[in-house]
Parts: sequence; structure tokens; C-alpha cells
Amino acid sequence: MASQDVLSQTTRLASSSALLQVLFRAVTFGLNAFTLRHLSRELLGVVNVRLTLLYSTVLFLAREAFRRACLSGSTKRNWTKTINLLWLTVPLGVFWSVFLGLVWLHLLEVPDPSVVPHYQAGVVAFGLSAIIELLGEPFWVLAQAHLFVRLKVIAESLSVVSKCVLTVILVILYPQWGLYIFSLAQLLYTSVLVMCYIIYFGMFLGSPEATKKSFPVTRMKALLPKVVEDETFLNWKEARLTWSFFKQSFLKQILTEGERYVMTFLNVLNFGDQGVYDVVNNLGSLVARFIFLPIEESFYVFFAKVLERGKNVKDQKQDDIAMAANVLELLLKLVLLIGLTITVFGYAFSQLALDIYGGSMLSSGTGPSLLRCYSLYVLFLAINGVTECFTFALMCKEEVDRYNFVMLALSFTFLCISYFLTHWHGSVGFILANCFNMGIRIAHSTHYIYDYFKESTYRPLTGLLPSPVLILVYVVSGVITVFSEVFFCCDKGWMARLIHVSIGAVCFAATIITMFCTETKLVHFVRSQ
Repeated sequence: MASQDVLSQTTRLASSSALLQVLFRAVTFGLNAFTLRHLSRELLGVVNVRLTLLYSTVLFLAREAFRRACLSGSTKRNWTKTINLLWLTVPLGVFWSVFLGLVWLHLLEVPDPSVVPHYQAGVVAFGLSAIIELLGEPFWVLAQAHLFVRLKVIAESLSVVSKCVLTVILVILYPQWGLYIFSLAQLLYTSVLVMCYIIYFGMFLGSPEATKKSFPVTRMKALLPKVVEDETFLNWKEARLTWSFFKQSFLKQILTEGERYVMTFLNVLNFGDQGVYDVVNNLGSLVARFIFLPIEESFYVFFAKVLERGKNVKDQKQDDIAMAANVLELLLKLVLLIGLTITVFGYAFSQLALDIYGGSMLSSGTGPSLLRCYSLYVLFLAINGVTECFTFALMCKEEVDRYNFVMLALSFTFLCISYFLTHWHGSVGFILANCFNMGIRIAHSTHYIYDYFKESTYRPLTGLLPSPVLILVYVVSGVITVFSEVFFCCDKGWMARLIHVSIGAVCFAATIITMFCTETKLVHFVRSQ
């Protein structure tokens, strides 16, 4: 596939993912806002921190390394061996579910049954849901590798909406069920997700469209593990790369979910404070999930396809290098401007957003301070996602192994900083520690990118330098909206709130207009792709 075709499909995948995520998440946003007003903070803490951490840890340890290894390189490979490798995620998931389930049941603090009933059933259900989701892993990798634009987003969105609708219905009809509600909703989520992939491939394989695309798999039976005579069961090069990524993924999971591990194992916050922290964290990460994650996942595939892993810049095709450098520069500029916009305007509108979303439970206490800090953290997330997706797509096995040692030191440092900052500044300390963590990871990735391109004429890191005029507009907008919040928000009535929102809208419009005038190259890229 030509590089330009890969770029076109990749940008379509990222933009479609973002747009469809916004559409479906708007529905779940409203459903969640309704649910928040009917649940205790303690129940939210157990579900969104303790049980969700079990689910995400099992999935991350069981599949992350396989995904990165099997999405590297060309789609022209022995897919039978790749599919065999991917099915190893299921027994690995069973092992982690059983092992971590026992830890969650017997080594961690058990919540008061009168406040959070049916905790044991919740642990079993969330562990089982992770195993169910792993059954769809070969389908997910095939879809991602062949740039199936809408399948992934539609499947995930339908499963999320199904989960939210069932949660709302059960909260209204059977509020006394406690964790049974979220256990059933979680099992429905993973079942719908896997069934969407199975149904799609059941219809797609063997169809004229699949034949036209020369799809490497022709029937559903080929998606099951298969022993080929006179050949090895696995592609051992992929298997060794998977092992390298597995060591890295273990450390990355600590960095990604570090604050939840500290909360869960060190008990620095009670379940109620954990619930507020998680709701604010999820609200603050909406942009990261809607925009940054689709960009990171899609362009990881783009860079892995266009450039060859382990080769330096001189040994690559120069046309591909030029395209990759240009795309990287513009991606960095795009996510930087989105991150700066969230940081500047998020600070002055955090309290208002929380009051509208969850009422006084969120807008009083530490909630607004948490969301303000998270607005800054979004900027770090934006830059790190793009720099790491390029770095991980180009690193050879030896570089990945070396990076694992960096991650090990960073993981230990992050956990220590999280613990001490939380004792010093409460739950805000978690976000400050995450900013430190992301800053170090960005420094490592940008150093790798600089070294990679230093022998060429391309300087993609200039994408991190916005126009001075645009920076000035951001500063002025930030000052104006902060003063607006002090004078008009949020306990002075709805008319004052509307004035505050109007002032913010004017500043936002001025920022966007300046962006269109000063960043013409980026605007052309977004419009054309």
C-alpha cells in the first residue's frame, strides 16, 4: 500500500473515531450525569477505582504487548501464526484474572457491606468480563491492521451505550442491588463488544468486498488457532518482540494507572474521596479519549507501516521519511494547540462544569481544584501520546529493552512521588505526580525523535513551537476568563453564569480565529486529510 494511501486511511480512521466517539459519548455523558445523582460516593469509588483497576490491569497485562508486536510491520505476513500468537492472550488473561482476583478478595480492604454490598460478586464479574473481551482480540488486531475505519468505534460505542442504559435502568428499578448493577452492566459491555466484531467478520469474510481487497483471511474457521504441518506454531520473531513489549507494558501500566494502585494498595484516600477523584478524572480525560487516543492508535499504525522498525533515517525510503516527518510535525502542532486550549479555558470553567455535571457532590470540596490541575495534565497527555506513538513504532527490540530500564526507574519514582504528594496535597497530588511522570516520558521521546532526525534535514519537533501571536492570545484569554470566573461564577445565579460563558465564548472565538490566521499549514493538513 502506498504511503499516501496509508496516510489517507489513517487520518480518516482517527477523525471518524473522534467524531463517532463524540456522538456516542454525548449519550453516555448524559446517562452518567443522571446516574451520579442516585449513587453514593463510596459505591462510585469501589466501582470506578477498585473494580475497574482489576479489569484494566488484566487486559493490559494480557494483551497490550501482543497488540504492539502484531501491529508492527506490513500486513503481508503469515497471519495464521499471528492469530495463533494472539490466542495466547486468553489463557494469559485467565491466569491474571484468577491471580489478581484472589488479591482483590483476600489482600485488599473489603468495603463495608452495608454501604457497598456484593463486593465479591463484583470482583468475579469484572475479572470474567476481561476474559470475555480477550476472546475478540484476533478480530480487533485484524481490523486495526487493515484500517477498518468505523468498525472499532461503532463496536465500542454501542457497547458503552448498552452498558450505560442498563446501568440507568437497574439504578432506577433496583437501587438496592449495589455492585450487582455494575457487574451485569460490565458483562453486557464486553459481550456486546466481542459480538460486534464476530458478527462483522462473519458477514465480511468470503464476501465480494473481502475478495476485492485480497483479505488474508477467507473464513471464520481461519481465525481459530491452527497447527500447520512442517511449520512452527508461532512466528518467533513476533513472539520475542511481544516479550519485550510485555516487560515494558507491565511498567507502563504502573505509570498509566499509578494513582489507582496507590489508592488501592496504600489506602491514602477513603472510598468516597476515591469516587470523587475518579469522576473528575474521567470528566477531565474526555478530550484524551475522544481525540488523543484515536490519533495515537491510528498514527502508530501509520508510522509502523510507512517506516521500517530498527532502521535509521538514512536507510529508509526518503519519500517516506519526508512524509513521516511532515505528518509528525503537524500532529505535534495539532495536539499541542488542542492541549493548550483545554488548559487555558479549562481552568476558568472547571467549577461550572462540575456543578452542571454532578451537582454539589462534585463542585464543592476538592473537585474544582482537581479538574483545574487536570486541565494542565491534558497538555502533557496530548504531547506524550504523539511522541510515544512515533517512538514505539520505530524502536527495535534492543531499544525497547533499554527503554524498559528507564520505565522501571520512572515507575518507582512515580509511585514514591504520588505517595508523598498525596499526603502533602490530597488527591491533587496524584495529578501533579502524573504531570511529572508525563514530563519525563515526553523528554525521553523527544530526545529519541531528535536523535532519529538529526542526520536529515527534517525537524519535526518544531511542531511544538506555536506562533508567538497565538501564545499572546492564549495568555490574554486565560487572564480574562479567570477574572470572569471570580466576578460571575458560580454562586451568583444563572444570569451571571451566562455572562461568564459568553465571555469565555468570545475569548475562544478569538483564539480560533488567530489559530486559522497563524497556523495555515496545519489548517491545510486538517482540511485535506
